[in-house]
Amino acid sequence: MASNEAAKSSRNPKWEPVIGLEVHVQLNTRSKMFCRCENRFGAEPNSLTCPVCLGHPGTLPAINRTAVEHTILAGLAFGSEIAPYTKFDRKNYFYPDLPKNYQISQYDLPICSGGQVRFRVSGETRTAGLVRIHLEEDAGKNIHAEGLPESWVDLNRAGVPLLEIVSCPDLRTPEEAAAYLKTLRLTMLYLGISDCNMEEGSLRCDCNVSIRPRGSTQLDTRTELKNINSFTFVMNALEYEIGRQIQIRESGKELVQETRLYDSARNETRSLRGKEEAHDYRYFPEPDLVPMRIDEKWLDSLRAKLPKLPGEMLEHFMEDYGLPFYDSDVLIQDPEVADYFERCVKLYPQPKMISNWIINDLFQEMNERQLRAWELNLAPERLVELVEAVEKKMVSVANAREVFKRLIGSARTAQQVIEDMGVG
Repeated sequence: MASNEAAKSSRNPKWEPVIGLEVHVQLNTRSKMFCRCENRFGAEPNSLTCPVCLGHPGTLPAINRTAVEHTILAGLAFGSEIAPYTKFDRKNYFYPDLPKNYQISQYDLPICSGGQVRFRVSGETRTAGLVRIHLEEDAGKNIHAEGLPESWVDLNRAGVPLLEIVSCPDLRTPEEAAAYLKTLRLTMLYLGISDCNMEEGSLRCDCNVSIRPRGSTQLDTRTELKNINSFTFVMNALEYEIGRQIQIRESGKELVQETRLYDSARNETRSLRGKEEAHDYRYFPEPDLVPMRIDEKWLDSLRAKLPKLPGEMLEHFMEDYGLPFYDSDVLIQDPEVADYFERCVKLYPQPKMISNWIINDLFQEMNERQLRAWELNLAPERLVELVEAVEKKMVSVANAREVFKRLIGSARTAQQVIEDMGVG
């Protein structure tokens, strides 16, 4: 089926999509989940491994406390119920990137249950419930050589702490799914528990999708779209898959519950395997790890660490700084930029003026240079000096924009650059 046919079919008003996401977030701890190996991306393949994460006989895992605390922080951020008693389980399956032939995960007693994610689509606020947030270890990475009958495996990722956030089937459009995922990612960034770099695989998404006659409340046969790593791909994959399912149903055929892969080059989904159920994994309690108790004292200490989250920051910028929604929404999309803005405003209380320079000029330099805000080496004091110079008509706006560019990566002050350019 052509992708444009699927996209057209996906908007058929007779059918309602039902979408739920399983989002995997690698946590930014210094070491792996159950051993002391370094948790770092980009190292020489198979160089960050040890007998524990390679599953050698006789080795014993030990729980990474920081990973547990990161999980609790995520649950608190989304209003989840934190379990006073929780445990780890073995999820048994055989795959080349799983050296132990089982994954240490959580089954019936996850750390976090329930909660909800509030996100915006087309100017409206929507809510999706959460089933659970649990903690597990990541698998390694299979590397397939294009055009060659061979594959490799890199086990550096095996054992990295992984958060799995499972939503209720509350999403109804590909746009809602992408907006939900963006909000989830931004919350993780504000909590400081993951870099959520989708290109490096530290944020990955599985989409569960089915369709039903509009107005029905029944959940029908679903498919799982596996390991999608961009917001655009999530939307495109769901668009195609919804259209494919509608065409199958309208032709009188039955859908098969299965796991499918999304091919971004062809913009289509392809069957991978039959969809597993929980009993296929033969879960049982991990015998090498004792259960954990999470008491109120521990919870209170973590509640005290919760920062302002994206929704709170949006209200803060609009109410306390008088910024319009557009400015506030743009600024909060990067926690470092939001912090940079506030530091500038403390030095020079002209929020709208500073916002304009950040949105129009700072972001442009970040995009062109592919750098983060702090990597531009432009201290708030130096930007504020330039903004004041414009306000006092010491330099024109047009010339100030050139001054701004020359300040990036330089140690000079705005006044020095203005004098050197002879535009003061």
